[in-house]
Amino acid sequence: MEAWDVFIKEHHQGYIGWTEYEQNQAVLAGNAYGRASAEAKSGRGGQALLSGLICCGRCGRRLKTAYVSGGGRPRASTARPVYRCDLPNLQAGHRRCFSLGGRRIDDIVATQMLQAVQPTAIEAAREAGRMLKDRNQEKQRIAELELQQARYDASLAERRYAACDPDNRLIAAQLERAWENALQRVHDCQRRIDELRNAASEEQHPDFVGLAEDLSLAWKAPLTTMRTRQRLVRTLIDEIIADVDQTTNEVVLVIHWKGGQHSEIRFRKPVTGEHGCKTSGQALQVIASMAAKWSDQDIAASLNRMKLPTGQGKTWTAHRVSSIRRVNGIRAYRSADKDGQWLTMQEAAANLGVTHHRIRKLAQSGIIKTEQVMPGAPHQIRATDLQDPAIIDAIKRGTPPRQAVSETQVSMFPDT
Repeated sequence: MEAWDVFIKEHHQGYIGWTEYEQNQAVLAGNAYGRASAEAKSGRGGQALLSGLICCGRCGRRLKTAYVSGGGRPRASTARPVYRCDLPNLQAGHRRCFSLGGRRIDDIVATQMLQAVQPTAIEAAREAGRMLKDRNQEKQRIAELELQQARYDASLAERRYAACDPDNRLIAAQLERAWENALQRVHDCQRRIDELRNAASEEQHPDFVGLAEDLSLAWKAPLTTMRTRQRLVRTLIDEIIADVDQTTNEVVLVIHWKGGQHSEIRFRKPVTGEHGCKTSGQALQVIASMAAKWSDQDIAASLNRMKLPTGQGKTWTAHRVSSIRRVNGIRAYRSADKDGQWLTMQEAAANLGVTHHRIRKLAQSGIIKTEQVMPGAPHQIRATDLQDPAIIDAIKRGTPPRQAVSETQVSMFPDT
């Protein structure tokens, strides 16, 4: 418009008002990602929740969103969002202000937003319940007024039929049909009122506290798209100012909420190579404890039996156990290191010439003593214990010996 020679505002009647036109132009300019603007951008989907919403606390520019993966070209299934302040580097060759991993920031901001919106959501749900109740009452009131009108019309039709000359059969038949139609309308109105009253009596009042607790479940629901989450975030947050405190190695986020409130969040910035798919300490402890005596295959089976997943939530295999050992410097099990003092149940069964099931039965009955590195780990049997006469005798007899009956035990069937 600045280049126009002649401009007369509102000279002709437009489809929309001038104020609405200016608002639309401002929204379009703000949402244009190709233009440098201090305003927050609209959400366009993707995997980054805060794309176009974070500003650099050092240079004031809008952070760009990039997607990186472990190697090669980023794929949709493995790419991770990263927020970067790249403009100083691209325009002037300066160092990048900073870059931040997107998933952790998205989770933290989403948690803060859900905590902030819960009291409001409860009140909004209650207000919606009150509005629904008022609307149902209004429907019932309208139905009652219609019933009154229908009864009046039926009474009027009855009087007209009664006042009709019986000899004028044509007029009498028409008045009779009008009376029947009026009575049918009374019946329909009464039935509608009964349905509304029954629906109001059977209506269950929602649990508003449970509704607030389910907000996080609705947020994480598979059918909730990222675009929907982005739109919800932009209805509550104006923008987020991000920076990195070099002294404490912390990420600092200042959230500017709608309405003028501000809140600051600090959390530790992950070091290079650290990620959220880290193996749990309990799983590492199991691997370190069993590595000296058990193979990677046995360790993987034990971890799966303990229901301890990998850092990525997958089941364990011998290859994954071996990879974790190498990364953490845990010495591998070698068959040459085994001194023969301890045997597995399978090795004990082969030594005694019986089945694995037979050895397990003897262990359950207490004839063979077993040990475990930790609960859930495979059982080990000392090799010297296999020479115990009680074990040899039990194997020869083919059945485990019956437990001795205590003299103080009360019989189930006393003598009479």
